[in-house]
This record gives sequence, structure tokens and C-alpha cells, in this order.
Amino acid sequence: MRTLLRRAAVACGAVALIAGCSTSAPGGRSATAGGSGSTRSTATPGQVLNAGGTPVKGGTLKLSMSADPLCLDPHAISADTEQILGHLQFDNLTYLGKDGVPTPWLASAWKISPDGRTYRFTLRQGVTFADGTPFDAHAVVVNFAHMLDPATRSPLAGPYIAPYKDSTVIDDHTVEVHLKTAYSPFLYVLAQGWLGMESPRAITQDTPAQLCAHPVGSGPFELKSYTPNVGAKYVRRPGYDWGPPALGQSGPAELDGVDVSWIGQDPVRYNSLVSGQYQMTGYVPPQNGPALAANSEFVYENVNRIGWPFTFDFNTSRAPLSDVDVRKALVEGVDSKALVTTSQFGQRPPAGSYLDSVTEFYDPSAALPGYDPKAAAALLDKAGWGTRNASGVRTKDGRTLSLTLPVSNATTVSPVYELLQAQLKKLGVQLRIELEPQTQVTTQRYAGDYDLLSGVWHTNTPDVLYIKYASSQIPNSQHLGQNLARLSDPALDTVLEQARQTTDTTKLASLYAQAQKRLVTDVPGLPVYQNTVLWAFSKKLHDVVVDTSHGTPLLTYAWLSR
Repeated sequence: MRTLLRRAAVACGAVALIAGCSTSAPGGRSATAGGSGSTRSTATPGQVLNAGGTPVKGGTLKLSMSADPLCLDPHAISADTEQILGHLQFDNLTYLGKDGVPTPWLASAWKISPDGRTYRFTLRQGVTFADGTPFDAHAVVVNFAHMLDPATRSPLAGPYIAPYKDSTVIDDHTVEVHLKTAYSPFLYVLAQGWLGMESPRAITQDTPAQLCAHPVGSGPFELKSYTPNVGAKYVRRPGYDWGPPALGQSGPAELDGVDVSWIGQDPVRYNSLVSGQYQMTGYVPPQNGPALAANSEFVYENVNRIGWPFTFDFNTSRAPLSDVDVRKALVEGVDSKALVTTSQFGQRPPAGSYLDSVTEFYDPSAALPGYDPKAAAALLDKAGWGTRNASGVRTKDGRTLSLTLPVSNATTVSPVYELLQAQLKKLGVQLRIELEPQTQVTTQRYAGDYDLLSGVWHTNTPDVLYIKYASSQIPNSQHLGQNLARLSDPALDTVLEQARQTTDTTKLASLYAQAQKRLVTDVPGLPVYQNTVLWAFSKKLHDVVVDTSHGTPLLTYAWLSR
């Protein structure tokens, strides 16, 4: 008899990040699903969607995604594509339960030293990778080394395990992991798609380019083919029998496979879904959300996620945004709620701080000031930008207050950019939107050659603040960090490092509150809307699970009715 997702019982060792139990753990779910505004999450982590009926084995799911990450090695990319594709092909050491607490997966149990620096993992037996290589303690060691290998140039997996020191193989199915410092997010990040386990044979024998084109995992589906900018094909692994116990089901997937197509243009992606060419899209254009929600043939989901809201990063390392008064003026001079209403068609709630409201230890009192154009103008006058040229742009010492914003031309360009441009123009600020190939945008972001950048950052712990704002995360030639505001604040660094090294929830609440309030003082960017993920699928697809780490569709035991 088929058992759908049920809440798993969790032993003390799986809950606590050090010896002893904690009833409220970092990364757990907030009681508020949707944050401020009228938009609310439509589903909860772990929920099974379109459930019911007797599963039918077979059929290939046609899935559309918005952009090709140009690499399918999860350790080598930061693309959010991996949140869906990762769990097709890769398994993780841990899996988050419905309550956001780490539970077993490929690691069947673990013990943690009292100082939080040593983790002894007991590994699941009988697991194999698609190339026949067994999953064992050696595989774990090779995977951690690959994430941190400079040749991998890992933008995400490596930084997520940065405190890793080394490992000791105790036996084939026991590995002891040593950290340089205590690291409270460790078990949580191990559940994310980017940290999936890859075949140690492929890692050691293949080049980085070969791994990008054809990585090898142990998951329910195997990558059959990949054509850049066209698509990827995955086929079911017949012998798969080691999914997360929290799913309450075992055995191979029901689907024969999943065919993925990259469709960058929003209208094409939407029309191909409603026409039946595809049964699912991982990226619903917000303007089409209401229509899909009203369409009885589809399930439409709008799920708020833990992490950092869609934000315009300010490059604080160079003028004019090195001046905090100018940064404050941009925040107060832009009506961000109007940006959200117009650009997101009511599908996403506005953001007023540097954490999404569903993130544990979110502090609603750490809010940025609201829209106040008079105060913004006064700040710019104070900063020396009090005169304007014939075009209405503010000037100072013969220079115009002009900012650059590189934007990738690989997908449909959001109206939020032109709306921001129009609002800044009223303030006397010129914003140049530079549409460029994604490779050029990437080059500029790591070189610091920009004034503004935009994006969201999803992770499953409040440690996202360290990732985005610790000075150690400023990009350089050796490190693809994500501190794109290039913010350097020693006081903030201290607080964020302390938060990484404690599991006391009272201390964590205090530390993260301090960090959020410090960021309101630093003003490293303009938060616009919360990081909800919009996706939809045909009602012919059943038993789709809302992934507990990412809020995206988990397809391990989904099936298609005929």
C-alpha cells in the first residue's frame, strides 16, 4: 500500500546541533507563511499536492525551466535550477522534515561532539551511483573535497561548507567529519540540492567540463543527455530504493523520465504549458499567475522561501554608493511597494528588510524606512548632489549622479528594472540598464564593475545574511563570494560569525536581530519583494511534494494519469 508523506519522528540527535536537544532550531519554519502584504504561501513544506488515486507507472514528464545554468554539476553552480533538477539526479546526506529539522537520508544517523566541531555520520548501505560506484564513506570524503577544490570554483556548495577541515573514514559506512569551528547550519545546508552526492569515480576521473555536461548521481533519475540551451533528459533508475525516509515511501520512481526544456521567454513558457506541450513549469511568469490560479486544469503554487528577498545590491566599495547617505536616499526615494504591485502583478509580497519573513529569527522591527521622497532629496543635497543639469540629473563637482545596472538578456527582462529607472529619474538619479550576455554580467559581478546588481538568494537557514554580507564573502579572483554589495563591516562580521558558532536559540535570536538592525544602518541594498517561487503543473500529474528545503516541486514519486 502506497504511503504518502507523513511527519517523521526525529530522535534527539537529529534535532540538536550539539549534544542535547533544542526545540527550536535554526532554519525552522516561521508561523507566518506569507509575510507582509496580501500574498500568502499557497502550500507548506512537505505538502503532497494533487494527491489521491492509484499511481500509474510510466510516462515522461515534460518540464519547462526559464534558463539553462550551462552546467549540471551541482557543486559548480549557484543557479536555482538545481533546486528542482538536483533532487532528480542526486541524493543528500540529510533531508529537512516538515518542521524544518534535519532528518536522515543517505546519512542514517549522526552524533555531534559537545563542541559542535565533530560529526560522526552512519551511512545508509546498499546505495549506488548510476555508474555502479557504491556510496560509502570514501564517497563522502571525495564529495566534500570536490566542493572545496579551487578547480571546482564552487560559488555555493563550497562556501556552504567553508568551516570543513577534514574527514576520517572509520569504516565503509561510518565517516567522521571535522570542522574548523562550530557551524550551526551544517546539517541544514547538507539537505540542499547544490550539496547532493556525486559519484567519486566521476569526480576523480572526469574534467570539470565533463562533470558539467554529465554529472553522475545516486538519485531516482539518471541524466541521459544534455544539450546546452536546449534541454536535458532524465530516465528512471530501476533499482533506486533509498529516498528520504520522511517521504514515507520506498522503491523506484513512478515516471519513466523527465524531459527538461529551457524556455527563456515568459510568454512562450506560459503558452506552451496551457497548450499541453508541457505538464509542468518551474517558473510561472508572475503576470500569468492569476490566470493559472483560476484554471481548473492546473495546480498553481506560490510558495514563500527562507532567505534573502529580491534586492538591488548597492556596490558600497565605489562612489557614489560608497556614501551611506546616497544609499539611504535611494531606499527612501523609491516607492518599492509600487514596484512590486506593478511588476509582480500581486503575486509577491513587498520586502522591507534583508530577510524573508518566513526565515527563522526574522525581526520585523528591523525595517528600512518607508517611501519619503522629500527625505531622500534632503539626503542627496547633504551628500553634495544638490544641483541638476539640463536633463534633470543631479551633479557634483562636474560629475552626474549616474548608476549602472548590468542585466542578463538571456530571459525575459522584468519590468521592475524600468520601473526603478523611472522612479530614480524623478529623484534626479540616472540609471543605465545594460542588457548583456549572462557571461558578461557574471564577469562584471565578480570584478566589482557595476553600481547595482539584482537578485534573490534562497537558502534554508538565516545564515543567508553571512553569505550575502560577511566581508569574507566579497568576490575576488580566488573566491566566488556572494557579497555583491561588497560590504565590509567588522561589527557585522563579528555578529554573523558568532551566530554561525552557536546553537543556543536565545542567543541566535539576539544575534540575528543585531545583524538585521546593523544592516538597516549600513543600507547595502534596496529590498523589493519577498522570494516566493511560482510554479504550476497539469492535474494529470499527481503526488507532487513541496520540497522542504526549497519550496519547489519534488518529483521522486510523482506520477502521470493517462
